Amino acid sequence: MTITVAQIDRETDQLVGEWLPLPEAAQRLGLSIGRVKQLLKDKKLVGARRGGGQPQIPAIFIAEGDVLKGLPGTLTVLADAGYDEVESIRWLFTADESLPGSPIDAIAAGRHTEVKRRAQALGF
Repeated sequence: MTITVAQIDRETDQLVGEWLPLPEAAQRLGLSIGRVKQLLKDKKLVGARRGGGQPQIPAIFIAEGDVLKGLPGTLTVLADAGYDEVESIRWLFTADESLPGSPIDAIAAGRHTEVKRRAQALGF
């Protein structure tokens, strides 16, 4: 299975902080690497290539052995608004004073409905 994963820019890479290579992400999720690749292909997770290597996933996307609740729906909304993987990651990790914090912090805190509403507004 071939997945297309964009190369990350330095600024976005630094926004994320901790990244997980696919094997580690698979281990944390209790899934095969093939299944994690399918999650990437299905846009339930997004990742990026760092330094030309294998795709990696932001570590915060996985919590308590599962994909962060609310993240797949938000990623779908961002993709529908025309955002690619790197743009989605950048949007999720960029601070928003009105939340406060970043959208990914709000999702991790259980406020994914609020974040999804903001993402929907991007499409207009």
